[in-house]
Order: sequence, then C-alpha cells, then structure tokens
Amino acid sequence: MKSKSIISFLSYRAPYFIAGSLLFLLFTLFSYIVDRERFAQIDFDTTVKLQDHISRRLDDPFSSFSLLGSVEVSAVIFILIYILSLRKLHRLLIISTFPLFHVFELIGKTIVHHPGPPFMFHRYSFDLTFPSFYVVTNYSYPSGHTGRTFLLCGILAFIIYKSKISNVNKFILYSILAVVALTMLVSRIYLGEHWLSDTIGGAILGLSFALFTAFLW
Repeated sequence: MKSKSIISFLSYRAPYFIAGSLLFLLFTLFSYIVDRERFAQIDFDTTVKLQDHISRRLDDPFSSFSLLGSVEVSAVIFILIYILSLRKLHRLLIISTFPLFHVFELIGKTIVHHPGPPFMFHRYSFDLTFPSFYVVTNYSYPSGHTGRTFLLCGILAFIIYKSKISNVNKFILYSILAVVALTMLVSRIYLGEHWLSDTIGGAILGLSFALFTAFLW
C-alpha cells in the first residue's frame, strides 16, 4: 500500500518536477549567455530608459517595496507558508527549497562574470538595511530579490490554484501576484541594483524552485 501511495504521489506531481527541471535548465543556459556578455547593451539601455521615464518621486516607494524581496522578509513569509502546510508529513521537505534557491543564487553570483550597475545608477534611498545586505558577492547575477519574490509568488499561485475559491477570485489573486512580481523586477532595475538580465535570471530560478515546491506539496 505504501509503495502504491508513493507511486501515486510521484506520478500526480511529476509535471511540476519536469517543468521545474526544464526551467532550471533554461536558467543554466541563460546564465551561460549572460556570462558571455550577450546582454550588455540591452541591460544598459533598459536601465537608462527606465530611469529616464520613471519619476524620481518613486525612489522611496520602490526602495521600501524592495525590502519585501530581502532574505529576512522573504524567509518570514516562507516560514509562515511552511507552518500552514504541515498538515501532511511529506510537506516537511518543502522547507528545503528556500535554502537551496540561495545556494544556486550564490553560485551564480560567484561564477557568472557579470558586474552590477555602476554607482551612478544607484537610487536606493533608504538607510534601513538588513544583515543580508552586507553579504558581498563578486557579481550581481542573478537577482536574489527578484528570485525570492517570484519563488514566493509562484508558491502562493499554486496554493490559490489548489484552493476551492471561485475562478473570478483566483484570477484577481493571480493578477495581484503578477503585479507584485513584475514590480519587484522593475524596481531592481530602476533602483540601479541590478541589470535586466539579472532580474530575468532571478525570475527563472525563482519560478523553477516554486515548481519544485509544488512537487513536494
């Protein structure tokens, strides 16, 4: 009986694992392309255009919003999701996806030769920082803030998908999550903390681990 339940568990969730693996392979390929500096001009042009077309009055709102993607705040949200998911024993494995995401984030920031935007682009306006802000890595790829936001939004989207609320309410909640994730992506570029390619890589990595979390759910 146990073997049948395990097989049923794996077969039912296999699409999430396959999709997550494919996204992780895409992240690996994209990382190679970024390392080859194929996005240098696009990165620069995107940052310049965003900073030219977005009012400086959004420096403070974007700076405060970016705190949502910090390790500390994201960890609190992830732990809350983890606690609420403990009704089934196998969900204990869920907690592994958050630290594993950071392992690959740090690997990317160590081996992918991709310096972040120069100081002249920086627009982060707060003195408030968390301990993780002082962790210095060689390069800026991938964006951890973007990755963590897409990871959490992906997990929440899966929870919404599995819930019994109406399709209209699901669509509204999906839309809110999409706005949150995309706003984080744009804010990291606008604030001069990351290039476009950094945020794309972070988003892909975050979504892949969201799918791995769904596989373990």
